[in-house]
Amino acid sequence: MISFTKMHGLGNDYVVLDAMQRAPAEDGLPALAKALCGRRFGVGADGLILVLPSRVADFKMRILNADGSEAEMCGNGIRAFAKFVYERGHTRERDLEVETLAGIVRLRLRLRGGEVVQVRVDMGEPRLSRSAVPMKGDDAERVVAEQIRAGGRRHEITALSMGNPHCVLFVQDVERAKVAEIGPAIERHDLFPRRTNVEFAQVVGDGRIKMRVWERGVGETLACGTGASAVLVAAVLNGLSPRKAVVHLPGGDLQVSWNPEDNRVFIEGPAAELFTGETRLDEQAQGNRDGRGQ
Repeated sequence: MISFTKMHGLGNDYVVLDAMQRAPAEDGLPALAKALCGRRFGVGADGLILVLPSRVADFKMRILNADGSEAEMCGNGIRAFAKFVYERGHTRERDLEVETLAGIVRLRLRLRGGEVVQVRVDMGEPRLSRSAVPMKGDDAERVVAEQIRAGGRRHEITALSMGNPHCVLFVQDVERAKVAEIGPAIERHDLFPRRTNVEFAQVVGDGRIKMRVWERGVGETLACGTGASAVLVAAVLNGLSPRKAVVHLPGGDLQVSWNPEDNRVFIEGPAAELFTGETRLDEQAQGNRDGRGQ
């Protein structure tokens, strides 16, 4: 049996496993993520989060998408991670450093009655060169309002990395955007050797942006913290927004800012615990790896 906690950040939901004492087998992680995240035969989630010890930070977070691929970072997931480690008693600190594949991420927890109600995340500096996205082409140049062809039509994109790749499209009406059609076409476009997340953004006022997101390895989700960060940076680069904005996602709002003094992006928002449980899906995943699954 495997014990789990189901959590979400603005509807971007995760199965969280406490691996502080014992981590799942490395070679079985993709199968385990797919089994646990399955909406019909599993617990159901956009991703799997592992809470691990770290030698270089307070904790280490690993996050796997629903298709079993591993993500570098997740702004919503790391808020859920922070709430989990504090409320499970792994720490009493309100300022944390978390090791991720995108580097060490710094968090500040905001409490009410001993409960984590908001988490402020230092998302780091946006990486704006093509090679940093990564994206094929001239390594040093920025990708701002560039024309590409995908899904049988042309699109104007701005691409950057927030520790993971993002491609932002500004649209007139985000509610009518063909996210399920255009998103996967751009996600797997030849220009993106590691695939990309795809954001559809509509500037609706001074300091207000609406967005939807097609997440790499997942599909459309209700929220994406790194995506909201990328959308604000892209809006500033295109002269469409000030450096601080409320980003409205289907799952709720994030406060996002891009600090001109140190070039760092910050997001702040909630995280919630839904329920805990136990499942035998880890045994089923092992059976599939060993060829015993049906």
